[in-house]
Amino acid sequence: MNTLATVSIDELRATLPQARPAADEAAAQRWTVAQVEALLAMPFMDLMHRAQTVHRQHFDANEVQLSTLLSIKTGGCAEDCGYCPQSVHFDTGVEAGKLMPVDEVMEAAEAARAQGATRFCMGAAWRNLKDRDVERISTMVSGVKALGLETCMTLGMLEAHQAHALKDAGLDYYNHNLDTAPEIYGNIISTRTYQDRLDTLALVRDAGMNVCCGGIVGLGENRSQRAGLVAQLANLNPYPESVPINNLVQVAGTPLEGTDALDPFEFVRTIAAARITMPTAMVRLSAGREQMDEALQALCFLAGANSIFYGDRLLTTSNPQAQKDRALMQRLGLKVQGDGLPGHA
Repeated sequence: MNTLATVSIDELRATLPQARPAADEAAAQRWTVAQVEALLAMPFMDLMHRAQTVHRQHFDANEVQLSTLLSIKTGGCAEDCGYCPQSVHFDTGVEAGKLMPVDEVMEAAEAARAQGATRFCMGAAWRNLKDRDVERISTMVSGVKALGLETCMTLGMLEAHQAHALKDAGLDYYNHNLDTAPEIYGNIISTRTYQDRLDTLALVRDAGMNVCCGGIVGLGENRSQRAGLVAQLANLNPYPESVPINNLVQVAGTPLEGTDALDPFEFVRTIAAARITMPTAMVRLSAGREQMDEALQALCFLAGANSIFYGDRLLTTSNPQAQKDRALMQRLGLKVQGDGLPGHA
């Protein structure tokens, strides 16, 4: 959908919903692709002001949550996501591993907590969770939860009984990204449909867990298609509590290697659009952050990002080291959520 060919930006901007202080009113707002595209087309300073205004209505503008992501099962995935080095369809040098032992996961979670993380995310390169692994995965969840950390898992598609088992184990969030707009989804992945993703998100909701759902930009999409992704996320009922925005990390051997890099300011605009359309969500600055300089990261925080993945590794791409991240937070005068609590830096 691209109505900009017949409607001017000024006309579209006039249709934008005004910022609303009440979270329940904002949640009820449905966003058209044209409205989100009009947000993305605003003068940069106006967009930053609007995003900051919304952000400050719902959050401490000077606080950031630290999350750590551990790959508990790397490589060998049957999906053909064009951006992913863990797919068996591409020769990227990533070897298929086995599911990590529970004690190793617990060691990593304890280290993450000691470095100040308040959420521990665990990801497995699977098309879908198998029943044979549910008990072991549940043990990981309950163990990490006992450390006082929020828990998040991304395990691929789920069945209803599996979602309820994860909930019973204490899982706080389940991550399942939409990746991109439905119009270009088929260009990125062929082994799982868009509806498959929506169905899994519905099962997560039905089981009573929070939803972590975002996407990837820089896949070769245009601005209208980026707007389509944000609109899809914002119009989930309710929209996700956690919204990771990833910037494509190009990996040799994947089909998307060589894709034109996204303009950095366009990435910041996408963060701002996510904040405005999903005002009470945690907007997560996720994959691709290592390729951003500190000034660009600061603009992302200004645009409404209030959570980052940090530490040694982010799946198969390196992530800025924890101390470097802490130094940036200090230079920006940002507080780290959970600092001062027992077991946190």
